[in-house]
Order: sequence, then structure tokens, then C-alpha cells
Amino acid sequence: MRYEGYACASGAGTIINAIATWKGAAFGIGLKTHAKVCLASKEKEIRGSIEGRPEGDSRLIERCVELVLERFGLALGGTVQTRSEIPLAGGLKSSSAAANATVLATLEAIDETLPSFDIVKLGVRAAQEVGVTVTGAFDDACASFFGGIVLTDNQNMRLVKREEYASKVLIFAPDKKVFSSQTNVKRSRLLAPYVNLAYALALEGDYEKAMTLNGFLYCNALGFEPEYLFRALECGVKGVSLSGTGPAYIAFVNAEEAGRLREAWEASGLKGQIIETCINNKDAISLSKEGSN
Repeated sequence: MRYEGYACASGAGTIINAIATWKGAAFGIGLKTHAKVCLASKEKEIRGSIEGRPEGDSRLIERCVELVLERFGLALGGTVQTRSEIPLAGGLKSSSAAANATVLATLEAIDETLPSFDIVKLGVRAAQEVGVTVTGAFDDACASFFGGIVLTDNQNMRLVKREEYASKVLIFAPDKKVFSSQTNVKRSRLLAPYVNLAYALALEGDYEKAMTLNGFLYCNALGFEPEYLFRALECGVKGVSLSGTGPAYIAFVNAEEAGRLREAWEASGLKGQIIETCINNKDAISLSKEGSN
């Protein structure tokens, strides 16, 4: 007998990077990762693949499937495949999206359900076990799964606040890849008192000021060029940041600001892609149901 499941989850952008303080804030974006899981009792292992990246590291999605099967005591093997609209290793939470989508697809394949936070925590555990995250990325995982803007306490895996928020989003994703596991954690944690100020702004709902402060702090700590933040401010943008540990930059914009900022970023000479999307306020379960229609 074969078991099949399909799901998708959104990527996310950064308001507050949690590396310095374990407290983070992030928001879902309208770029998705899709996962398909095929299982069978005659199969002995889980084999993963990432569309368009035959050499890609599939340990995360394989571990996600394994953890779900272990949770329900099932001895199954098979395949898990993902395809993504999210630039990989760019700070746009491609790992969190892949983990959430894979856990959901596995649950659909075996016709089981789990509470939402258990789904998120399984993906976070898998990311920690395979070493693709520094903090456990609970903030990123929650933004990807629940949509909207989320504030979290990553150390205690607690969702502090979530709200829906409407905005266009402009992303500048340089061709360079940066993996979160390679981040200079010691240097980032020197920023803690100042990141706490940004987190306090986010708690008050001043997300644009919070993310801009976060962006300047982490650009300097992690060695990224703050010029792209300045270009956004010169275009009248109020909220812009380095997303995650980079190298992508992300901004809240209206239609007019999006056009000006696109031109400013394109004029920088740095190779990469500029993506216009919006904040995603839907959760991964809703997105997956829409995708299966």
C-alpha cells in the first residue's frame, strides 16, 4: 500500500533576528515551498530531493518525515520531494518553509493530524538535529506556518504575539548564498542590548522602525553592506532590513515606493534578483488546502 501527501508553506522575512537575544519577530511572505511525500511499507528508508538542486542537502526534509513517522510508531519508507519559489540560503526562511511543508505532507500521507504548535516544533527539532539553524528558528517557523507578523521567545518556544498586517514587500536577493549555521554568533550576541530596543518597538507595533534598526545592527555585525538600507530610506521607505543572516534585504513598501526602490537597488550593480510580493497572512494548512483544489 502506498501513502501520498502534499502540502505547502510560505517563506518569511525578518523584523528582529533572534540570534542576539533569542527573541525574534518575522512575517510570512507570498513565496511558497511545496512538498510531496510518498510512503510505502516495503520501503526501508526516506530519500529526499530538492527540485532544481540535485546536489542539494536533503537531510532536513528527510528528518522531518522520520520524526513524524516516529511520532506515530510507523515503519515506512519512501520519498520526499520539495520545490520552492524561495531563494535558498538567502535569509528568506526556505528551511522553515520546507520543514513545515514536509511535516504537513507527511501527516496527510498517513492520514493523521497534530496540533499546530506540535507541527512547528517537529520542524524546528529537525532543523536543530541536522544543524541548519543557530537559534532553532522558532520565530521563522511560526511566521512560515501561521502567517502574518509573529513575535516569539525562541528559547522557550513561545509565541508572544501574532497579528495580520497588510503590506507589499520588496526583496533584493543577491546571488550569493549564506547559510545560517555559519553565522558569527558570538559577535551577534554583542548586539543584545540594542536588539532588545528593536524588539520593544516591535512589541509596541512599530514594526517598520524595529526592522530598520535590526537591519543596521546586523549588517554591521555580520559584514553586509548597509548601503541598500540607505537606498531604501532615500526612497521614502520606513521599514527595511537584512533578512535573517542575509544576504537578502527586505522592505515594506507601497506601490510608489516599490518602483523607486526597485530602480535604486537595480542601480547598485550587485548581481541578484528583485522580487515583489506581499505579506502572507494565511496559515500553512489553509495554503495547502488551496493548493490541492
